Amino acid sequence: MSEKQLEDFLPDKKSSYIKNFNNSNTSSKIHKDQVIECIKTVIDPEIPVNLYDLGLIYEIKINDKNDIKIKMTLTNPNCPVAGTMPENVGKSVEKLSNLNSIEVSLVWDPKWHKDLMSEEAKLALDIF
Repeated sequence: MSEKQLEDFLPDKKSSYIKNFNNSNTSSKIHKDQVIECIKTVIDPEIPVNLYDLGLIYEIKINDKNDIKIKMTLTNPNCPVAGTMPENVGKSVEKLSNLNSIEVSLVWDPKWHKDLMSEEAKLALDIF
Protein backbone atom coordinates (compact mmCIF):
# COMPACT_ATOMS: atom_id res chain seq x y z
CA MET A 1 0.00 0.00 0.00
CA SER A 2 1.44 3.37 -1.01
CA GLU A 3 1.70 6.27 1.41
CA LYS A 4 -0.99 8.93 0.98
CA GLN A 5 0.03 12.45 -0.01
CA LEU A 6 -1.81 15.70 0.76
CA GLU A 7 -2.92 15.92 -2.88
CA ASP A 8 -4.80 12.61 -2.54
CA PHE A 9 -7.31 14.29 -0.22
CA LEU A 10 -7.99 17.41 -2.26
CA PRO A 11 -11.22 17.61 -4.27
CA ASP A 12 -9.53 19.00 -7.39
CA LYS A 13 -5.85 18.41 -6.91
CA LYS A 14 -4.85 19.70 -10.34
CA SER A 15 -6.94 22.81 -10.18
CA SER A 16 -5.97 25.31 -12.83
CA TYR A 17 -7.38 27.94 -15.14
CA ILE A 18 -6.23 28.25 -18.75
CA LYS A 19 -7.49 30.60 -21.43
CA ASN A 20 -6.01 31.42 -24.84
CA PHE A 21 -6.72 34.66 -26.67
CA ASN A 22 -4.52 34.08 -29.75
CA ASN A 23 -3.55 37.72 -29.72
CA SER A 24 -0.77 38.28 -32.23
CA ASN A 25 -0.35 41.94 -31.23
CA THR A 26 2.56 41.78 -28.81
CA SER A 27 3.90 45.23 -29.59
CA SER A 28 3.15 46.26 -26.02
CA LYS A 29 4.80 44.00 -23.46
CA ILE A 30 2.82 43.21 -20.32
CA HIS A 31 4.82 43.91 -17.17
CA LYS A 32 4.75 42.01 -13.89
CA ASP A 33 3.54 45.11 -12.01
CA GLN A 34 0.43 45.20 -14.21
CA VAL A 35 -0.32 41.56 -13.39
CA ILE A 36 0.19 42.18 -9.68
CA GLU A 37 -2.25 45.11 -9.75
CA CYS A 38 -4.89 42.83 -11.31
CA ILE A 39 -4.30 40.09 -8.76
CA LYS A 40 -4.61 42.60 -5.92
CA THR A 41 -8.29 43.02 -6.87
CA VAL A 42 -8.97 39.39 -5.85
CA ILE A 43 -9.87 39.21 -2.17
CA ASP A 44 -9.73 36.02 -0.13
CA PRO A 45 -13.35 35.20 0.83
CA GLU A 46 -12.40 34.17 4.38
CA ILE A 47 -9.70 36.76 5.10
CA PRO A 48 -10.40 40.36 4.00
CA VAL A 49 -7.02 40.77 2.26
CA ASN A 50 -6.06 40.39 -1.41
CA LEU A 51 -4.35 37.20 -2.54
CA TYR A 52 -1.08 38.89 -3.48
CA ASP A 53 -0.56 40.51 -0.08
CA LEU A 54 -1.51 37.25 1.62
CA GLY A 55 1.51 35.70 -0.09
CA LEU A 56 -0.57 33.23 -2.07
CA ILE A 57 1.04 34.06 -5.42
CA TYR A 58 4.28 32.11 -5.71
CA GLU A 59 5.31 32.85 -9.28
CA ILE A 60 4.43 35.12 -12.20
CA LYS A 61 6.10 34.44 -15.56
CA ILE A 62 5.50 36.51 -18.70
CA ASN A 63 7.13 35.62 -22.01
CA ASP A 64 7.71 37.82 -25.09
CA LYS A 65 4.36 36.77 -26.58
CA ASN A 66 2.47 37.98 -23.47
CA ASP A 67 1.69 34.47 -22.29
CA ILE A 68 1.30 34.66 -18.51
CA LYS A 69 1.79 31.73 -16.16
CA ILE A 70 0.97 32.09 -12.47
CA LYS A 71 1.55 29.59 -9.68
CA MET A 72 -0.49 30.14 -6.56
CA THR A 73 -1.51 28.40 -3.38
CA LEU A 74 -4.16 28.78 -0.68
CA THR A 75 -3.86 29.31 3.05
CA ASN A 76 -5.45 25.90 3.63
CA PRO A 77 -5.85 22.93 1.27
CA ASN A 78 -9.35 22.36 2.67
CA CYS A 79 -10.45 25.81 1.53
CA PRO A 80 -14.04 25.48 0.27
CA VAL A 81 -13.31 27.79 -2.69
CA ALA A 82 -10.12 26.01 -3.80
CA GLY A 83 -11.57 25.23 -7.22
CA THR A 84 -12.61 28.81 -7.95
CA MET A 85 -9.56 30.79 -6.84
CA PRO A 86 -7.36 30.05 -9.89
CA GLU A 87 -10.24 31.12 -12.13
CA ASN A 88 -10.75 34.32 -10.12
CA VAL A 89 -7.05 35.18 -10.48
CA GLY A 90 -7.12 34.35 -14.21
CA LYS A 91 -10.19 36.47 -14.85
CA SER A 92 -8.63 39.42 -13.02
CA VAL A 93 -5.61 39.29 -15.37
CA GLU A 94 -7.74 38.87 -18.52
CA LYS A 95 -8.46 42.60 -18.45
CA LEU A 96 -4.92 43.40 -19.62
CA SER A 97 -4.46 44.54 -23.22
CA ASN A 98 -2.38 42.42 -25.60
CA LEU A 99 -2.71 39.30 -23.44
CA ASN A 100 -2.07 36.15 -25.52
CA SER A 101 -2.83 33.49 -22.87
CA ILE A 102 -3.23 33.03 -19.13
CA GLU A 103 -2.55 29.91 -17.11
CA VAL A 104 -3.05 29.83 -13.35
CA SER A 105 -2.02 26.69 -11.49
CA LEU A 106 -2.80 25.81 -7.90
CA VAL A 107 0.22 24.30 -6.12
CA TRP A 108 0.70 23.03 -2.57
CA ASP A 109 4.46 23.09 -2.31
CA PRO A 110 5.86 24.95 -0.56
CA LYS A 111 3.18 25.04 2.07
CA TRP A 112 1.82 28.54 2.77
CA HIS A 113 2.72 30.18 6.10
CA LYS A 114 2.04 33.61 7.57
CA ASP A 115 5.61 34.82 6.98
CA LEU A 116 4.74 35.00 3.25
CA MET A 117 2.27 37.82 3.93
CA SER A 118 3.16 41.43 3.17
CA GLU A 119 3.61 43.86 6.04
CA GLU A 120 0.34 45.55 5.00
CA ALA A 121 -1.55 42.26 5.27
CA LYS A 122 -0.03 41.50 8.66
CA LEU A 123 -1.04 44.95 9.93
CA ALA A 124 -4.58 44.58 8.54
CA LEU A 125 -4.97 41.26 10.36
CA ASP A 126 -3.07 42.27 13.53
CA ILE A 127 -0.42 39.59 12.96
CA PHE A 128 3.04 40.40 14.19
